[in-house]
Parts: sequence; structure tokens; C-alpha cells
Amino acid sequence: QVQLQESGPGLVKPSQTLSLTCTVSGGSITTKYYYWSWIRQPPGKGLEWMGAIYYSGSTYYSPSLKSRTSISRDTSKNQFTLQLSSVTPEDTAVYYCYVPLGDSGYWGQGTQVTVSS
Repeated sequence: QVQLQESGPGLVKPSQTLSLTCTVSGGSITTKYYYWSWIRQPPGKGLEWMGAIYYSGSTYYSPSLKSRTSISRDTSKNQFTLQLSSVTPEDTAVYYCYVPLGDSGYWGQGTQVTVSS
């Protein structure tokens, strides 16, 4: 069974870059046709897809976040990483990593990130 685990700082200052890592076990991030996403949920709002990295290494981003978002991977560690630059308090959210496998996909447990000085 695939398991995903987010890690990273819970507090980021405005204008800085948020960086989170998702560590994957039970499956390889290079397995064909899989794509690995970052999704966030601000307080009181719905889920927002931010972007994804495909098994090939190709990346795709939400148009609204594309200018500030970068997703990369370390295949040797079976991890993929989110970087979100120039953060503001509006980027405060629970951040999830996700892979659409099986009936409902697999989610990390989520990590709270607060943007505040």
C-alpha cells in the first residue's frame, strides 16, 4: 500500500519561500503513468490543486500559482518537493501530497503551514 508523508516547517515568514517534502513508501515515484500532486486547503475554504510531477519528471502547475510554484523530485529518496515563493498570509493552509491510485487515491496526513511574521 502506498503511503505519503509530508514534512517541512510549520511557520514561514511573509515573502519567504515555503518548502515541503513528500516522502513516498510502498510505491515508486517513477512508476509509469503515476503523477504526484500537491494540494492545499486554506482555513474555511475548499481544496486547491497546486501542481504535479509525473513519473517522467514533467511538471504541471495551476495557472494561478504557476509563477510562484516549483515541484521537483529526488528519485534516490523517493521524494518530491514543493517550493512556493513570495508567500503571504493567504498561503496559510494545510498542505497535502496526493497520488490518484485505486478508488480514491492516497493522501498524506497533511501538514499545517502558517505564514506569519
